[in-house]
Parts: sequence; C-alpha cells; structure tokens
Amino acid sequence: MKLYNFLSRKKENFRPRRAKSVGFYTCGPTVYDFAHIGNFRAYIFEDILRRTLEYVGYRVKQVMNITDIDDKIIRRARAHRMPTVDFVKPYEEAFFNDLKKLNIKPAWKYPRATKHISEMITLISKLLKKGLAYEEGGSIYFDISKFERYGRLSRLKPKELKSGLRIDVDEYTKQNVRDFVLWKGKKPGEPSWKANFGKGPTLNAVEGRPGWHIECSAMSMKYLGKSFDIHGGGVDLIFPHHENEIAQSEGATGKPFVRFFVEGEHLLVDGKKMSKSLHNMFTLKDIERRGFDPLVFRYLVLNAHYRSRLNFTWKALEGAKNSLRRIRERMVILGRRAQKKTHKSFRKELMRRMEDDLDTPGALRVFWKHFDALSRDDIIWASQIFGLNLERWRVRAIPAGIKKLVKKREEFRGKKEWQKADKIRAQIKKLGWQVEDTAKGPVLKSA
Repeated sequence: MKLYNFLSRKKENFRPRRAKSVGFYTCGPTVYDFAHIGNFRAYIFEDILRRTLEYVGYRVKQVMNITDIDDKIIRRARAHRMPTVDFVKPYEEAFFNDLKKLNIKPAWKYPRATKHISEMITLISKLLKKGLAYEEGGSIYFDISKFERYGRLSRLKPKELKSGLRIDVDEYTKQNVRDFVLWKGKKPGEPSWKANFGKGPTLNAVEGRPGWHIECSAMSMKYLGKSFDIHGGGVDLIFPHHENEIAQSEGATGKPFVRFFVEGEHLLVDGKKMSKSLHNMFTLKDIERRGFDPLVFRYLVLNAHYRSRLNFTWKALEGAKNSLRRIRERMVILGRRAQKKTHKSFRKELMRRMEDDLDTPGALRVFWKHFDALSRDDIIWASQIFGLNLERWRVRAIPAGIKKLVKKREEFRGKKEWQKADKIRAQIKKLGWQVEDTAKGPVLKSA
C-alpha cells in the first residue's frame, strides 16, 4: 500500500513499525462550536484510510484528541458567562452524534486535553531539563533555535526562523515563526492548573494552562508510544501545529515522532474558503435541514482525492444524492433476487485504486464501470470500504398494513395533500420502516 508522506513530499510504500499493528493519531475537534463540513471532510478521509488499512489486514489503534481548553474556548465561554467545562459539552455531544450519522468508525481512544495535564507537565519538564525550553514572564516557551530539524515538515528555511521572539497565541502563520508557548502563565478569569516543573525556584510552582500544541504530543505518545506510524489531519495544521508537535516530541524523546504525516486538503464552498463573514460555513445539521441524508455528503467527499480541494455546492450534493439513491434502488432489486455471486476482478481493481494513496475517485469509477454486473454482496463489500452503510438496506417481508399505508400516502401525494402524506410517512417510520421516494416510486427500507 502506498501513501503520500508530507515529510518526504512523495508517495511511499507503507509498512507499520510493528508487523500487523498500526498506530494512528488524528487531530480531533476543538469544541468551541459545532464542527463544520470542512472538518468532517478530514474525518471522513481518515476513516476511509482506517477502513482500507483494516481491509488489507492491519489492526489499527486510532486515537483522536478532543481539545476542550484553548484560547477560543475560553473567549467563547467568557462571552456566555459559563465555565469552560459546561460550555464545551453540547458541542462535544453534537460532534459524536455527527460521527455516527456519517458512519465514521469510533476511535480506540478519545483523550481530552483537560484530563491529561499531568502528562503535558511531564513533557514540558523534559524539554526544560534538556535546555530546549525556557521561562519568560511566567510562561514557558520552546526555543526553536535549539532544535535543528525545525521546519522539516513545513519546509521552512533557517533564515525564516525568529528565535528569541515569542508568541503566545495558539494559531499563527509562517510569516510569524517564533518560539512557541508550551505553558501559559495564569491570567485573571482563565482556568488554570498548578505545575511543578522541577527546575529553579521560579518553576517549582507555576500556575497556568497548556498551549495548544503540547496536548497532541503528550496524548499521542501516551497511547501510541514515543514513535508511531501515521498522523492524520488537514493541510492547515501542517504549520504551526504539526511542526511544533514534531519539535517538542522529538526534542523530549530523541526519537522519530511519526513516520507518515497524511494531510487532507481544504473543502471550498462555491469556490471560496469557508468563513462566517461569507455565510458559507455549513454544519451537518444545515445539510439535514435541506433534506439530505448525511451519507450523501460522505458520498460527495469520495468524489475528490483527499489531497485535492473539494468544491462543495448544493448542486453537487444533489448529484451525490441521485448517485446514492441509484445504488440503494439497485440494492433493493438485488435483494429480491437474492444473488450471491462475487465479482473478484472488480474487487481487485477497486482495491488497487484504494491502495494507491486512497484514490477514491478512481475507485468510484471502477465501481460504476462494473455496477450493472455487481451482486448485492459486491455492493455491500464496496460499501464497507467507502463507509456508505449499505449493509442496513436489508430486504424483509413488508407487512400488508405497511403496504396499505404506502398506497394511501401515494394517493395523498397525487392530490398534492403534502401534510397528510407527511403524517403517514411519520406513522410508517414509527412502525419501523422508512420511505425513500425515487423516480420509479416509493422504496421501503428498515428504519
């Protein structure tokens, strides 16, 4: 299997450190707001990577962090006059609900930053002891001049580094490359923890909170070891976040941190970057409000390679809806015929695409090229790679009472009595069935 490694900027043959086990860390949400579809594009590509690795025989230990303390969370919680611990709860709950709707496999661990403060303090202490970090004004910073390999991932040149100049904010650009903060001194009204860094009288009892970058190093190494196989995320995290993770992790351990950095490209909306000022920052709930199944968005994501930009439009989503509907209709037809044959050459051809750096657009082309010849089992097999959850489209005997309700609903639809038709749809759903309206008429599936 080949993966594009952002450390080398080329495709490489992937082999895990330990025989059949893959350590896989993915940057999770910062729960200061509802995750948007750009975030979920990254989580979907990481899920597809995991599914592909598992299919070829690897056991994947995936860890995804939950950032529940950072600058944005503190600002938002303060504006709402709420403790941060209460402020983040609804966003974290919504995130996990959305993962289920998108059929994203649960990670092995979901460590929260606030539950791993002691691990961060230990890591910072090691950096201080090695002379890679220093204290200034009650905060602790990483000295980028002391780590020779700084800039390797983001392709920064030594002359671009501004050692000795400090930056306290968690997010910044390459135009502001400075010593980054590991531990922020306590400020009025902010959550804080007491820390004993064990070096000098000023560091014996420092109260404050961790910077953003240190949490991923501390938590990934706790659960996956000092060195592991794959770190996933988005291209926007290459600098400064992933670059800083490498520096503080390898600086502390003296060992290679991650073998493969696999980064997903941006999602655009109507050709533009998502932003609140343009009112084009959509959540999964926004998609559902417009009548789209979340798995339609997942199908749309498959149409672009994870290292290419994906342009989201409502027209494109409608096209994805039609494609997924066609597959589901075919599942119903094949289910009635109870075909069991498998198309081995199709499966090999599709997996060749997936094992070539997750070429999902190529894999979809293979799928549609063979579509009319596929058995129900073939489609379910492909669904398990793509994560489209077609396994639930099982055909079972439809009770006579349900058939009568469907017929009655069609009569109301024919008369354009939409409210009465919707009431019957709700009644059918309560009885364990769901109606999917297609060009060939209503199709029933298990709710």
